[in-house]
Amino acid sequence: MDYLYPLVLSVHILIGLTVIGLVLLQHGKGADMGAAFGSGASGSLFGASGSANFLSRTTAVLAAAFFLTSLGLSYLATSKPRAPVSVMDRVQVPVQPAVPSAPVAPAGSKAQDVPK
Repeated sequence: MDYLYPLVLSVHILIGLTVIGLVLLQHGKGADMGAAFGSGASGSLFGASGSANFLSRTTAVLAAAFFLTSLGLSYLATSKPRAPVSVMDRVQVPVQPAVPSAPVAPAGSKAQDVPK
């Protein structure tokens, strides 16, 4: 599963760059005035209004894909299992039974006053 995050990230970046390119290629609302004076838009590859329709639909599809890859990246980034920080976190220390210690003299008393 370690290969999935870089794969989705690279697809996400490619989609983002493609959306930027498609938005820059599209004509604004004022560009139709130039077609009225014979700019030759009707002789284009997609016809008079076909390129605008094609570019806007492609932009919408890629925007939806960008949204889905964003959600996928956020899920993949937060669902990774926590790895140990250091080698010492992997060491399992055996539990040793408590050994009774020698009695401690209370404060203010002498060591010879403590019963043995």
